[in-house]
Amino acid sequence: MCRRDDQIRSSNINNAGTASTDTFVTALVFNLIVFGAELAAFTLLRRRFPAIYQPRTFVPTEGTQAKPLSDSLLGWPLAILRSDYKLIAAANGLDAYFFVRFLRMIVRILLPIWLISWVVLMPVDAAGTGVSGHTGLDKFVFGNISNTQTTRYAAHIILAWLFTFWIWWNIRHEMQHFVVTRQKWLIDPRNAQSAQASTVLITGIPQRYLTEAALTELFSVLPGGVRKVWLNRDLKEMPKLYTRRLKASNKLESVETKLLKQAAKLHSKQTKVDEKAGKEGRKSTDDRPLTDASTIDTERNDVDSFVPRNKRPMHRLPPFSFLPFGLPFMGKKVDSIDWARSEIADTSSALNQHRATLTAAVERTSSIASVDTSDPDALKPLRDSEAFPPLNAAFVLFNNQLAAHLAVQVLAHHKPYRMTARYTNVAPSDVVWPNLGMNPYESRLRRAVSWAATLALIVFWAIPVAFVGAVSNVHSLCKTASWLAWICSLPGVVVGIISGILPPLLLAILMMLLPIVLRLLSRFEGVPTKTAIELSLMTRYFMFQVIHSFLIVTLAAGIISALPQLLNSPGSVPTLLAQELPNASNFFLTYIILQGLSGTASGFLQASPLVMYYLKLFVLSSTPRSVYNVKYGTRSVSFGTLFPSTTLLVVITITYSVISPIINGLAFVTFLFFYFLWKYLFLWQLDQPRSGDSGGLFFPKALQHVFVGLYLQQICLAALFFLTRDQNSKASAIPEGVLMIILIVLTAGFHTTLNNSYGPLKDAIPLSLAPKTAAPALPTADTRKPGEAFIDDDAVGGPDAAQGTYEEFAHPAAVEPQRVVWLPRDALGLAEQEAAACRAHGVEASTADACMDAKGHVDVEGAPPGGDVRV
Repeated sequence: MCRRDDQIRSSNINNAGTASTDTFVTALVFNLIVFGAELAAFTLLRRRFPAIYQPRTFVPTEGTQAKPLSDSLLGWPLAILRSDYKLIAAANGLDAYFFVRFLRMIVRILLPIWLISWVVLMPVDAAGTGVSGHTGLDKFVFGNISNTQTTRYAAHIILAWLFTFWIWWNIRHEMQHFVVTRQKWLIDPRNAQSAQASTVLITGIPQRYLTEAALTELFSVLPGGVRKVWLNRDLKEMPKLYTRRLKASNKLESVETKLLKQAAKLHSKQTKVDEKAGKEGRKSTDDRPLTDASTIDTERNDVDSFVPRNKRPMHRLPPFSFLPFGLPFMGKKVDSIDWARSEIADTSSALNQHRATLTAAVERTSSIASVDTSDPDALKPLRDSEAFPPLNAAFVLFNNQLAAHLAVQVLAHHKPYRMTARYTNVAPSDVVWPNLGMNPYESRLRRAVSWAATLALIVFWAIPVAFVGAVSNVHSLCKTASWLAWICSLPGVVVGIISGILPPLLLAILMMLLPIVLRLLSRFEGVPTKTAIELSLMTRYFMFQVIHSFLIVTLAAGIISALPQLLNSPGSVPTLLAQELPNASNFFLTYIILQGLSGTASGFLQASPLVMYYLKLFVLSSTPRSVYNVKYGTRSVSFGTLFPSTTLLVVITITYSVISPIINGLAFVTFLFFYFLWKYLFLWQLDQPRSGDSGGLFFPKALQHVFVGLYLQQICLAALFFLTRDQNSKASAIPEGVLMIILIVLTAGFHTTLNNSYGPLKDAIPLSLAPKTAAPALPTADTRKPGEAFIDDDAVGGPDAAQGTYEEFAHPAAVEPQRVVWLPRDALGLAEQEAAACRAHGVEASTADACMDAKGHVDVEGAPPGGDVRV
């Protein structure tokens, strides 16, 4: 009976090994076909569509444009290879540069690991296959070693230690490079002379210090003192008015362009009718029966002569005040153009009145040095006489960049949680304005709720992810659940697709839904900047990726593989898990192939942006602004999701580098392809907004993720050694397990030392670099009123100069003017009349650099008037 059980087990192992090999081969062939097809399409299309494949050659501002990729059809791989990845820092900022640098580091790490593991570990694992019964890919894993040949574990121990030391050295080397590069960036004149480099965002300010003079006095002890303070204020209805005006501007541009198109089409139709009538010798136009087209009075040259009033764009207002939109057949029907003009004029007038009141409030309180919160009379200027009372946050601009960094590091207040949250290098467009008004206690409560929701989501997300893991091991599932046996009776290619291609795709779809929820949770907790939200998202998303995309899938696949034997022999749990858990790596082999081949090729081809570009340009785009955004807008990426998706593959590779060494070669090729792909994307395609650049702060977090891979590798190896049993069911690899525990302790010690050494250096400027810091390049006398922007003529020009224009650190509703309505010039001259009519209603409008042909197609010749390209 025992021999029969062994024979059954051996048969099951052989079948599983063959199935896993078939799955791997199917996935490899499929992804190679996709890889070749997509790269061939990219090669043929890239020169014809520069707006998709090399927009950085003509879209960015002068001085940052890239040279064309290559004029030769097949010259692009060599051009990417020869390109210097260091240029990414100037083109797209430090976040993009350090992402490519991270990929480069992983390639360097994996090259010797791949070569050594394939030369040493794969022969060690594969020897004696006839004893263990493993076939195919399964003979190259840790679990292939028989329990009577544990001496071979010496190779795994030695290489685990060597690989760990090699990864340590690379992490330390890259961390040192990061600190030096970031400090150079902080003191570089192009950054140091900008206003935001010397500005600190402070939240949780007590009421006593909620005046410009009080904050100036408090921080005046720092070198150079304070130049200007912007208090964050409760703007009441101003943000809502600002949003209404922006929506009305969008509406007006849309319906005005629609009206011009109607006029062009009706005029073209009338022209054809007249030409036909002339050729046929018909009666004069006045004697013909009237039609919609024939009612046009061509002697008048205004839009009403081309489009009757009842044919103009109309819409319904919301029937109830709490609804932001209209409903079919409900609400008052209005002329869209007349309504939009009136809405813009009314909201602009209201905003101007509120801004005048805001300016008066600022002037009344700017001279108050401090407020005694226990004195009701002292609080009166802040409470009763102000229409827009200050909230507990402010932007403080220092005269010296070093002072701004000192302000972040000093203890600002003698009570808990007061002014403890401080941020440097914050751009106004990066601020999440609604989150600035939270008091520190509310913020901490929200943080607790946010993380509780995140952890709960992790728990419940395990259900669909475990299902994906089960599908990846469909052969074992067929044997366990008889009602699913029909799946395994399908053709081998179909089963290979189900188990090798479908699970990674399902997993990718599941992971696409997460960032939306996690980003909302980060915003909910009161994070004041979009960049900080992305940094928080990176941590949360990585947790999800490791737990669900790796650990749960591994356990699900390994347990399902061993389930038939576990049911027949419950006492053999440790031995079976030690043998079957390494086999779960087969799923990740196909996952890495998918990412390295199909993922890389699709990154080059950009099929979706290509289709959407022409769909938007010729079908969806209607206004000059939308056409401009399609033709000259550039794409960007979110590092809060890009880094975790990449570091997950690093964790998987490091974890299985000793257990299943075949993964090392596949991962090396994958990351090499990634390196070339992202170097190309950041040099020729993507354009990251400067306001969202953290100065590379995503990179040290990514290095922490590498440590997660080391810990998981070492814990798994230790567990596998301790689970190993000899023929008498006794532990047979205790010394190896102890050595792995020692390695875990050493890794933790190195990790702690690294963080203690470099952690304090990654954010602020040290005093030793004080002589190299710079003051913001601002006017010598600040005579501006609240709402005026910084303009420094002397800073415009050289390579070493700062940006010449600085935004006010205030909510857009308090400072931004009405966006100029942009209309396209037409052959009938109606656009100029409509623009004049808009200006007569108090609405700024222009037809500059936009045109419309006789068929109603809109095109642009330059940027929007006023330089505002937001939709």
